[in-house]
Amino acid sequence: MAQLFWIIVSALYVVLSLDQFDNLDKHTQWGIDFLERYAKFVKERLDVEQNYAKQLRNLVKKYCPKRSKDEEPRFTSCLSFYSILNELNDYAGQREVVAEEMAHKVYGELMRYSQDLKTERKHHLQEGRKAQQYLDHSWKQMDNSKRKFERECREAEKSQITYDRLDNDINATKSEVEKAKAQFYLRTHMADESKNDYAAQLQNFNAEQWKHFNNAIPHIFKNLQDMDERRTVKLGETYRSFAEAERRVIPIISKCLEGMVSAAKAVDERRDSAIVVESFKSGFEPPGDFPFEDFSQNLSRTGSDGTISTTPKGDRERDGAPGPRPDPKHLTSKTKNKLWLFGKKPKAPSLEDFSHLPPEQRRKRLQQRIDELSKELQKEMDQRDALNKMKDVYEKNPQMGDPSSLQPKISETICNMEKLRSEIHKNETWLSEVEGKQSSRGDRRHSADNHHHTPQGRESPEGSYTDDTSQEHHTPHHRTSPPQPGHPNPDPHEFDDEFDDDDPLPVIGHCKALYSFDGQNEGTLVMAENEVLYIIEQDKGDGWTRARKQSGEEGYVPTSYVEITMEKNSKGAVDV
Repeated sequence: MAQLFWIIVSALYVVLSLDQFDNLDKHTQWGIDFLERYAKFVKERLDVEQNYAKQLRNLVKKYCPKRSKDEEPRFTSCLSFYSILNELNDYAGQREVVAEEMAHKVYGELMRYSQDLKTERKHHLQEGRKAQQYLDHSWKQMDNSKRKFERECREAEKSQITYDRLDNDINATKSEVEKAKAQFYLRTHMADESKNDYAAQLQNFNAEQWKHFNNAIPHIFKNLQDMDERRTVKLGETYRSFAEAERRVIPIISKCLEGMVSAAKAVDERRDSAIVVESFKSGFEPPGDFPFEDFSQNLSRTGSDGTISTTPKGDRERDGAPGPRPDPKHLTSKTKNKLWLFGKKPKAPSLEDFSHLPPEQRRKRLQQRIDELSKELQKEMDQRDALNKMKDVYEKNPQMGDPSSLQPKISETICNMEKLRSEIHKNETWLSEVEGKQSSRGDRRHSADNHHHTPQGRESPEGSYTDDTSQEHHTPHHRTSPPQPGHPNPDPHEFDDEFDDDDPLPVIGHCKALYSFDGQNEGTLVMAENEVLYIIEQDKGDGWTRARKQSGEEGYVPTSYVEITMEKNSKGAVDV
């Protein structure tokens, strides 16, 4: 009975261990599910951050479009707004940093750890199932030996009863008794063997059961416990990393917000007003008073006429007879020309010298163009110097390259320099004209009452536009026809009046010398064969062309001695 009791208790332990094993299986699975749920939360959170940053960048791009150089903001309110947009763009970048930190240090780490947990949990559960299966196998062996022992004992009892009955029966033969006795001894022996086998199996099962409940199962449960605790610790670390991702960008976000506040403080209404005034400042004087037009001066008056004259007596005595009556249409047109800024501005074409603009705006545009041309000229000068240095290197080291191959590029660069100098000079002439007019606005205002305004588009001899028709003239050149190259006997002073101009003439083309020319006469230019010169004045039918060397020396060369190439975009150029 005692053995049967312990067998029942062992079976109960097996059932309880299986129940606890199932509970741990469910709990560890719940822990992994919770970790993956948190990872899904982090993934959705970083998606929110990424979408937020993307929307902020699109917003900044929408309100900060690409602008040309002329459309650059100048007002402090605009500059502050664009500064705020830049700070907001940086702020969006920090939100992207937060999303990257969460994706790498939180979400990615959680997903990797989740896979490790699943693998480890599967391994521990398999070990537990193997231990349980081995214990079940031991139980089955012990139970089979027990059942066999019980069966053999019953058979032995039956054989003993049969032997005792035949032994006491006087009618039984001796052989029957001996046979029953042998059967009794055999069954008894088999029962003893079954007993020994059952005892051995029971002892083995008890040992395995002790190992199972004292070593194997506690070890497996301990591993599962450690795994679950590490999962809990990992969750705490990712919670901290989740918060640290936000905390790391707080200083930079604070700087972005401080930049926005500084941009707001930089708004200056007085400076913006000054920019508006400077941008639209015209330079015109306010219109003068309208003169009184007396249409009654030609009327005869009598002494009894009670009409009151508007002319003061002293003025009439000084002036004597009344002066000529001004043309009212002329006065009206003058007034309109002065008042157009205060009414509807007439449409005028954009001219090269900006004469269609008010004086102050014209001065600014001319100064801006001069600055741009000066920068281009400096680039060409730097390129010329670089080419000359390269040419010197080629001349010293012919194996590095042919020096003559650089000459066309050098000539082109020098030609471009001459063009730019001519443009700068032309714009400086217009600028000095505007500045001179602004410095003498009183005189200009007086002359505006006596002269009608000059139509737009008149050009001065230097190629500039003027407002005075009296300046629109060209000084004719008076020079005797120079001799042909084969008869160099000209008057020594026949070219003197060609070089009286202070301003250099613009380059309108270039030429290449086909033959050498000694230039012995005054006003002529010495040139060598294949030398490249710049054309500054075309042949006027006398067989001579005015040219300029790269050194700046100017003079006349025979037209038949050179091969001329004119610039198509140059003023007055003719294709040759």
